[in-house]
Amino acid sequence: MTVSSVKLPIRRTGTLRPVYRTEQQREVINRLKRIEGQVRGLIEMVEDGRSCEDVAQQMSAARKAMDKAFYRMMASTVMEAVSTSDSEVHTFREIERSTRILEKYA
Repeated sequence: MTVSSVKLPIRRTGTLRPVYRTEQQREVINRLKRIEGQVRGLIEMVEDGRSCEDVAQQMSAARKAMDKAFYRMMASTVMEAVSTSDSEVHTFREIERSTRILEKYA
């Protein structure tokens, strides 16, 4: 999915949060639940005495999945800021805030 192919609804939910945010939160939560399953599987692998290489491979997959969830969350934050902003100053501040989060945690 490219940024240009994403349609951002401007309608709002009852809590005044953009519908887009709710949809993106659901996507990130689903990714995290899959990661949770991967981690449970890793625990079982260690308990069962699986080889170090097998465990390492699955740890790598879980780590990459976490990275993808993080970057999806950040991309959604930026897209929401751009689509819902009423001024360029606000948009710039939100993008700058997201940049600081990326620099700190990525």
